[in-house]
Order: sequence, then C-alpha cells, then structure tokens
Amino acid sequence: MDLHDKIHKLPQLPGVYIYYDISGKIIYIGKAKKLKNRVLSYFNDTLKSSKTEMLVRKIADMDFIVVETEHDALLLENNLIKEHKPKYNVLLKDDKTYPWIVIRKEPFPRVQITRNIMRDGSEYFGPYTSVRYAHQLMNLIRSIYKLRTCKLNLQDNLIKQKKFKVCLQYYIGNCLAPCVERISTNDYDMFILQVRNILKGNISTVIDFIQKNIEQAAENMEFERAHDLKLALEELKRYRSKSMIVSFSLNNIDVFSMLDDDKYVYVNYLRIAQGAVNQIHTIELEKKVDEPKEALLSYSILAIRQLVESHSKEIIVPFMPDVKIPGIKYTIPKVGDKLHLLQLSERNAAYFKLDRDRNRNIRKEDSALSRLTTIKNELKLPRLPHRIECFDNSNTQGTNPVASCVVFLEAKPAKKEYRKFHVKTVVGPDDFASMEEIVYRRYRRVIDEGKELPDLIVIDGGKGQLSAAVNSLQKLELYGKIPIVGLAKRMEEVFYPEDKEPYLLAKNSLALKTLMQIRDEAHRFGITFHRTLRSAPLTKSILREIRGIGERTEEQLVQHFKSVENIKSASIAELTSIVGLSKAQIVYDYFHNQTKGHI
Repeated sequence: MDLHDKIHKLPQLPGVYIYYDISGKIIYIGKAKKLKNRVLSYFNDTLKSSKTEMLVRKIADMDFIVVETEHDALLLENNLIKEHKPKYNVLLKDDKTYPWIVIRKEPFPRVQITRNIMRDGSEYFGPYTSVRYAHQLMNLIRSIYKLRTCKLNLQDNLIKQKKFKVCLQYYIGNCLAPCVERISTNDYDMFILQVRNILKGNISTVIDFIQKNIEQAAENMEFERAHDLKLALEELKRYRSKSMIVSFSLNNIDVFSMLDDDKYVYVNYLRIAQGAVNQIHTIELEKKVDEPKEALLSYSILAIRQLVESHSKEIIVPFMPDVKIPGIKYTIPKVGDKLHLLQLSERNAAYFKLDRDRNRNIRKEDSALSRLTTIKNELKLPRLPHRIECFDNSNTQGTNPVASCVVFLEAKPAKKEYRKFHVKTVVGPDDFASMEEIVYRRYRRVIDEGKELPDLIVIDGGKGQLSAAVNSLQKLELYGKIPIVGLAKRMEEVFYPEDKEPYLLAKNSLALKTLMQIRDEAHRFGITFHRTLRSAPLTKSILREIRGIGERTEEQLVQHFKSVENIKSASIAELTSIVGLSKAQIVYDYFHNQTKGHI
C-alpha cells in the first residue's frame, strides 16, 4: 500500500503518527486527537511554512498507533521522541549538565550532589539550574544532620561483627558514626525523612519537628542536645528567610510560562511549596517544523514534570495546552497571587532566553573572528577578510560551459549573494579564458552598480587560472587593491600572483580548512548548475508529453527534482509539496501507469 492510500484509510481516532524517509528512518513523530485530519493537513496544497514543506518532501512512508485518549497519545509521543530522536521533532536540550541531590538507596543513606541519574531506586531531587544553590542546600543539610559521606557497605551484619572503625569525620563532628552504632537506624532514618522534606520544600514541617524536639530535650534536661537542635533550627529559619516567599496560601502548585522566537522555544517551570518557590527550571526547545504553541506547551509540561517527578494537582499556565492531563486542574490567572507567579515565571524565561542568545552570539563572533584572523595572518592580508568571493569553472568537454561565484561573509556562506554565469565569449574547454571572462564580468558589474568589493578573492585552480583572473583585475584597475590567491586541489597549494612557487599551509591550519570549505562550496554550486543545464532539455521534453502539465509546472519540477529519474521515483507526497495534489497525481500516474483516487 502506498503513502496516499495509507493516509486515506487512517481512522478518526486519537493516536500517534510516524513519518519515515526513503531509507526507512524515522524523521518525525506526532500526536493527534483525530489521526486522519491531522495527517491530511500536512498534504494541503498551501503548506504553512518552508520548514513544514521541507519535512513533507522527505516523507516516503508512514505508520500510526491508535490509543484510547489524547493524553495517552501525548505520553506515547513523548516516549517515542526520546527513544528515536527524529530529525524534525523539537529538540529538547539535555539536562545532564545540571546537578541533582540524591538520597542513596542503601543502609544509612548518603545524601550527595550528582549529575548522573541511576535507575537504582535512589531518590533524586532537582535538577538545580543554579549550581551554587544546590551546594548551599547541601551545606545546610550537612551542617544540621551530620550524615555519613563514606562509601562503606554498612550492612547490619557487618556492623554487628565490628568490621569498621570510626574515622576522622566522626572526631571533627561531621558524622554520627553509624558504622559503630553511635546512632540507631531509626534515628538516622528520622534525619533522612527531614532531609527529604527540606528537599521537597516542606521546611515548615521540619521546623515544627525540631521545635518539639527542643522542648522535649529541655524537659529531659538534655541541654547539650537542645542547644544543637536550636542551632539547627536557626539555620533552617535563615534558609527559609532567603527563599522566595510568594503567598502562604499557595501550596503544591506548578507554574509554566513560554517564550519563543523563529528557532527556539523557552519554557520556565516554578514549583510552589508552602508559599515559597521551591524549584526553578527552564528548558530550551529547538524548533524543526512549525508546531502550535499549545502542542509545544503540552510537550514541555509533560517532559518537565517527568524530569522533576512532580505530582502537583494544579498547574498555572499562560494559555490552555492542547492536551489535558487527567486529574490536573489548569489555571490561567487574570489577577492576584497566581498572576504574579506567572509573571515571575515569564521573567525567568526571558532572562534565560537573553543569556542563551548572548552566549550564542559570543560563540558565533569568536568562531568567525578566529577564522578571519587566522586567514589574515597566514595569508599576510592587509585587513580581515570579512567578505570573501570564490570562483570556479564547470564544463564537460566544452558543453554548457558555466562558472560560479560564492560569497562568504564573516566566514559563513551568504547564499543569497551566490551568482551563476553562462560563459559567453569562449569556444571550447578553455578554463583560463573562461575564468578571465567571468571575473571581468563580475567586477565590472559590481563597479557599475556601486556594490561592495571583496576583501579577498579566491580562485579555484593553480597558476594558470590565477593569472587569468589577474588579467581581468588589471583591466578594471583593481589589481593591487584586492588581495587574490589561487587554491589548487592536488596538493592544496596556495598561489600568489607574483610568486613562482606555491605557498603550503599546514594541513591542520584553520586558514586552509576555511579556504577549502569556500573552494568546495564554489565547486558544488557550479557543478549543480551545470548538471541542471545538461538534464533540463531531456527532462522538459518528457514532461511535455504529459497531458495536463503546463510550462509552469514543468519548470517547478525541473528546478526541484533536476532529472526524470528523480521525478519518477518521487512519492506522491514529494510531488504534492512542489506542484499541488492534482498536478502531482497526474505526474505520478503517468510514470507509474496507473490511476489512483485522490487523498
């Protein structure tokens, strides 16, 4: 069964749909309340965006899984995306760099900071986006409870056999020495229960517990123990006073807000416990296709709640997600404390976005500046080559001689400024004469139109091609004003106009790698243009035989698929994304010699 038949037979039920490319690899996974309606929307004649069009062109096959509810579809979609990491699904940035606090599953549990989550039954709290905050919390716990930090296997039988001795940590007051029974299992577990409450944000519960123990110790005249408990109580109260108190009437609530731009989505999460912000976490999603903001919010809520193991029954949101979670109340606040919480979350998302944008810009600037500086220094240029232009010839035994010019700005390809040339004045396969013509035409026009001249010209070829290009610059009185070099493929040698011998850059040189990247891009661009010219006449002649296919459709198909074989092997979905469903069906039927109903 081909793709359009599968789509036609989809049920109108909740489920997950899976798209595959021609190699059978999963490229996209989505959920739907009604599978057939959702999948059909991808193949409309008027697609929503270029990103979605790109996905549709790649779809060669599909599969689906029917589930009971829309929430089940969301859960299944989330799990399948985690497992397969499809190319066109939103990319959730990994949280592995963030610290967690773990209570180990072991006799006399240790409490530690970790970045590795092990499915060993231990309890994990976090992640903490502030490393400093995680360490402050850990220091608070250790200062109050004196829990063990050693790796000893404190099995009860080993302790009874007196296999262990107290260590320095006991003598300096940092450990209660469970290894030699200086503290009972019940008392130690009581401390762990209090630590668990602190990590969950239930600090008031711990304070009440310690207060009662102070009173009991005083009644029993255990003044030293009462003093230690009082110090612990003061430490906890100081910690709580530093927490962000929002409203004592709010407890066990999750808050989510969302910001997005063309490429990224930022979702902030706040956990409110006993009136205070107990946890803050922000994720970044990289968008691959356009998806509704309601769907992105549903995906993010599920992902974050699974990550932090939240069981809150109320969620504050800026708008309603597209999937409701059973047993969860969604609140879109208009006034009051809950609105202030949402605004606080939005501010955190905005700060996170600003920081990420700043870091990305710094990395881009550093990378580009490093490349340009290296090229300037190694090629001994008078200035940084902010604008580099590279030329390449392409012909096969003299047929369809063409040339290409690619432009790199700040060491990155500026594809809108690429130019293709038909060689007009040269007869036969004369690379030198072709190069001279193209360089002259390029910069004659740049001068006439008053456009920007390059900081460096790169010629794909050796001494001959370089000399030809220099001739053109001399005619235009540009020689000496613009640095120009040739880059020969055989040994990756750099040629200068005035030097007889080539200049060899180190093979691992960043300058050489960048020049090779620019040269290879010029070659790719030229070859693509040349192949299109060679295959277009044959392709057009065959397409003209198809009744119902006009000149405009013919041009669209030739421009996208390049050859008859590519058109013939294209799926109905790929053809539809270029020329619409009705024309696609005509072309598909012509090459497959059969008639099929429309989707």
